[in-house]
Amino acid sequence: MRRLSTQDQNFKQVFADLLAFETVNDPELLSTVDKIISDVRQFGDEHVLKLTQQFDRHPAHHFSELELTQEQLKAAFDHLDSDVRKALELAAQRIRTFHEAQKQDGWSYIDDLGNTLGQKVTPLDRVGIYVPGGLASYPSSVLMNAVPAHVAGVAEIIMVVPAPKGDLNPLVLAAAYLAGVSRVFTIGGAQAVAALAYGTQTIPRVDKITGPGNRFVAAAKRAVFGQCGIDMIAGPSEILVYAEGNNDPKWIAMDVLSQAEHDTVAQAILITPDEKFLEEVAQAIESHLAELPKAEIARTSIENRGALVLVKDRAEAIELINQVAPEHLELCLDDAQAMSEEIRHAGAIFMGRYTPEAIGDYCAGPNHVLPTSGTARFSSPLGVYDFQKRSSLIMCSQEGVKPLAKAADILAQEENLDAHARSARYRYK
Repeated sequence: MRRLSTQDQNFKQVFADLLAFETVNDPELLSTVDKIISDVRQFGDEHVLKLTQQFDRHPAHHFSELELTQEQLKAAFDHLDSDVRKALELAAQRIRTFHEAQKQDGWSYIDDLGNTLGQKVTPLDRVGIYVPGGLASYPSSVLMNAVPAHVAGVAEIIMVVPAPKGDLNPLVLAAAYLAGVSRVFTIGGAQAVAALAYGTQTIPRVDKITGPGNRFVAAAKRAVFGQCGIDMIAGPSEILVYAEGNNDPKWIAMDVLSQAEHDTVAQAILITPDEKFLEEVAQAIESHLAELPKAEIARTSIENRGALVLVKDRAEAIELINQVAPEHLELCLDDAQAMSEEIRHAGAIFMGRYTPEAIGDYCAGPNHVLPTSGTARFSSPLGVYDFQKRSSLIMCSQEGVKPLAKAADILAQEENLDAHARSARYRYK
């Protein structure tokens, strides 16, 4: 794992190169995805089935075999081991409680002219959630996408999840049952995104697609944006840990590896002002890698995109953190809450020595669908607000409209929009 110091002459350039990553910038990838979307639009169920058989080696002969019933979801839930079931229910309840606090209501007021102005908040009618099901299978992603949608009041939740060779983690199905998913289709990839965005003979068209996936999924979401909404273009998982020397290096090393084990292009960065501690963490990482089942993935990740960064002080660390705008940020120190006040850009901030990022992935309550690749500079975690929309409310009284209409008349004339001007003029003359 490379070691960097802010005192190195070329640090700024090396650090910028380390952060540079684009999820969907391959022309060949984009061309392939565009063709898949076009074919799904033209041929519908037939083409989705064909691609599912081809890419996932799914044994289905008819499209109807790709949809799971509510009875199948309930059976998966009922057969859970008791401890697993309790953990899943705990996670679902905590996620629901947190997201209930995000729910927005409409409002209105009457201005000094007697006109009523306000905002109406309504849920989306139907959403699609994408849940990984290939190399990675995440029941937690089902809860993180479906529960906020339910809290928002979405009437219909359509879930797509790939099932390679027809196999699917039963815990994913149990989570779908617990979260109240309406329909589940065992399809994935760009074809699943296209089916949700445009609809097929069987799959209903949705208003928004949320949830993470591979680069084909990310490229497809970007391509269908505008036809429907999307949450974000998700890149590889990231963690940035800031820790000072009075931490257990074994804990911090495992926190770093918790994201590195996701993917060979995941990014894990440790920033510290303590050189001795940095070396202790480096040694602990090597020790942990000898025991991890996904050691090969984690090692590739930290060698290619990871870094141990030595800074002069906390102020310099804060500057780097805001430059990175990490998906997950751990502040492993006693006064973490005070330091968090200086952080402007991060998807989720985990404060203190006893708050590993892994807690946030499963059961803390806040959403684990977070902005990646520096997009925390301008975007936010998935939440109830992603499944609600706002309509403006305007109602003018007979007298209250007059000064507004006169102003609109004048401004419309200045913009050479005569019909606008006359429309307003009728209301006060």
